[in-house]
Amino acid sequence: MTIVRPFKAIRPTPALADKVISLPYDVMNREEATQMAHNNPMSFLHICRSEIDLPDQSNPYDESVYLKARDNIQQFLADGILLQDDEPTFYIYRQTMGVNTQTGIVGCVSIDDYLNDIIKKHEYTREEKEQDRIRHFDICNANTEPVFLTHRADEQLGQLTNQYTSTHDAEFSIVTNDGVGHIFWVIRNNNLRDTIVEIFKSIPALYIADGHHRSASACKVGLKRREANPNYSGDEEFNFFMAVIFPDKDLNIFDYNRVVRDLNGHTPEAFLKALGSAGFSVELQGAAIYRPTSKHTIGMFLEGAWYKLDAKPEIVSNHPIDGLDVAILQKHLLAPILGIEDPRTDKRIDFVGGIRGLAELERRVGTDMKVAFAMYPVTISDLLNVSDNDMVMPPKSTWFEPKLGSGLFIHQL
Repeated sequence: MTIVRPFKAIRPTPALADKVISLPYDVMNREEATQMAHNNPMSFLHICRSEIDLPDQSNPYDESVYLKARDNIQQFLADGILLQDDEPTFYIYRQTMGVNTQTGIVGCVSIDDYLNDIIKKHEYTREEKEQDRIRHFDICNANTEPVFLTHRADEQLGQLTNQYTSTHDAEFSIVTNDGVGHIFWVIRNNNLRDTIVEIFKSIPALYIADGHHRSASACKVGLKRREANPNYSGDEEFNFFMAVIFPDKDLNIFDYNRVVRDLNGHTPEAFLKALGSAGFSVELQGAAIYRPTSKHTIGMFLEGAWYKLDAKPEIVSNHPIDGLDVAILQKHLLAPILGIEDPRTDKRIDFVGGIRGLAELERRVGTDMKVAFAMYPVTISDLLNVSDNDMVMPPKSTWFEPKLGSGLFIHQL
């Protein structure tokens, strides 16, 4: 049984939503955040990247940064940029990017479900990133950005959201500079809210698509507050964290590609020969960009030409992890031929999200890299299968687009 419940969101005054919305805190550096928020005092970057409001020499993890974020939330509320709903409710959030649309429920999920693996994970987290969000959530007394969750599509929930969005006006509908549409509805019907709660109880599991650090940090803040309040009832807001929950059928996973700085001492000719011995058939495609069209096929750009690499049956596995193309590439090419044993730490490899296009791979090979690999995207069923088996995806396996807009909802603890 999955627990999802309504909450009193802090959210933008509808007429100002286009000024408030920002990209998530972790897709930019300080300089980029400063530029994005330039001449926009309403940008949510003043909250999720509040170091932009402090002197340049400020440590981004200094306590003053978290205190500034807390103060900015209060100032945004005082100025009417943000408002808070009077009673707990659910929200519907729809994003459009090109021909793709994803529609999800915004609500709060239980930290106990996270601890008990009803909310399933597929990535490891890093302690320093957790500590940053723990301090941010704790000092702000809020989950300032939602976690991106998914579930196997439920027909009743899909019908409910489709009927509501087709018969009710949205609070706002905006298109951001990247061309992504963001549409937001408030569910003002108590019976409907109760129905949503009951539907989620019948959904056996939720899955983290994006936001492993935010989930882990929110959970640890909740546990910290339980320790400080030993008589807690379990109903307090700190026992829950905010999420947008999309059906799996709506989600769009992009490829996550690799570029490598050198050939580990091989000549191009020797490298190509080694690929055949490693279990790949190699087919020259020419100068035109080659994009893989099926699993177990990889595009490679080397010396100004594209190649098609097909994994031979002997290196393909039905194992949830070993059968992924990113794992096949790592196990049979990157490690044994190019000497990249740990892609998390090796400085000779870099990763390029598919949203940047395959021309970016050519550009990187033309500047600071020697060879590039274009991957066929991991499927959502791959991700759910890995999570169901309590396994962890290889690093840099999935790139979800569009990213959730930040600043559209805050959950006060």
